[in-house]
Amino acid sequence: MLLEDLQVVLKVAEFKGITAAAKSLNMQTATASAAIKRVEKALGKDLFVRTTRQLRLSSAGERYIPQCQQALLTLEQAKKNMRDDLDVIDGELRIASSSDFGRNLAAVWLDEFLEAHPKVNLKLSISDSNIDLYRDSIDIALRYGSPSDSNLYGFKICNVPRLLCASPEYLEKNGTPKHPNDLVDHNGLFYQLRDVVNNSWRFTRDGEEFKVRMLGNRASNDGDLVRRWCVSGKGLAFKSCLDISEDLLSGRLVKVMPEYKTSMTELWLVCPSKQSITPAVRLLRDVFKEKCSAILMGLVDEGILSKDMIESE
Repeated sequence: MLLEDLQVVLKVAEFKGITAAAKSLNMQTATASAAIKRVEKALGKDLFVRTTRQLRLSSAGERYIPQCQQALLTLEQAKKNMRDDLDVIDGELRIASSSDFGRNLAAVWLDEFLEAHPKVNLKLSISDSNIDLYRDSIDIALRYGSPSDSNLYGFKICNVPRLLCASPEYLEKNGTPKHPNDLVDHNGLFYQLRDVVNNSWRFTRDGEEFKVRMLGNRASNDGDLVRRWCVSGKGLAFKSCLDISEDLLSGRLVKVMPEYKTSMTELWLVCPSKQSITPAVRLLRDVFKEKCSAILMGLVDEGILSKDMIESE
């Protein structure tokens, strides 16, 4: 009986089938079946009751599986503790990030990280949809907004102002709005999550708040596409200053109505458990903090942001 055999047994119990378990482990069904037979032979008990249509745990399996699961978790924790003690930067990192930040910033920084630490393997998931860190087996999620689940462990990376922006070409053609009331004459470009379109934009000035319900002819669940529309002159967009930092610094986009304050968010690195916080994760957290700080200070130096907008509370 091998350690890997026990992992197969747990997957078969989870999926209630050998074929589905084998597929999730990227192995042949016959290989998974042989692993189960080795475990059952070593134990002298059948862990599963097999019929022509289904597979279920036997009474022996119901007693054995929870203890087997706990034993494997203990072994995995012992391995991680050893690596932590040695500060070994290795292993697989499964990271989820939003489309814009992930494609245009995080992916570049992760390339540099892998070059510096060749023993690290990366699986990067790029999506603006909500990721379930447990269901999708994610080690790290880079998210805008602090985690609402108290079971998650998170590190704040930085404050992130959201900015109203447009391309110079769009403003030259359609005019530059000076007041929130002017926005009714402009085309909005919206981020959409499921059926909710984020077309309600808020501004404040001298203690007065303005809420504008924008009209527009484009919406997408991909934030990077919204940015691309904006760069190509299709309308006004409300974007994280990190996501559009290169566009702002190059002049492809400009900040609109700078006298009005806009909403603030935060970038967080979120882990599903304390055990997920390995030396590699801690080092990557520091890399992201350093990189984001450099971008924000660059925007301050160019007068696009003020220093008080990015300082921590």
